[in-house]
Amino acid sequence: MPAEETLTRLVIVEGFVQGVGYRHFAVHTALRLGLSGWVRNRADGTVEALISGPPDVIETMLAELRRGPRGARVRSVRLAEAMGAEWTAGTFTVRPTA
Repeated sequence: MPAEETLTRLVIVEGFVQGVGYRHFAVHTALRLGLSGWVRNRADGTVEALISGPPDVIETMLAELRRGPRGARVRSVRLAEAMGAEWTAGTFTVRPTA
């Protein structure tokens, strides 16, 4: 059986996404879906996440990030270049604000 394809995507979430439990929501969702990566607030008011896993599960995670937790108002979820981004397989953590 061939190995399952793994994708890694760097995601920038814009809108009212800080101070509403967005990072906790992202961690809980990623762990439930079996994804690896991290999430952090950025000084510009956005949330950044690196997510890694099977393509179909990545799409499910992106849909959840667009919805966000109660209290969040997500304006956009855009993909950014993930080259050079670091993560540890099998974990999904909160990182310090960048």
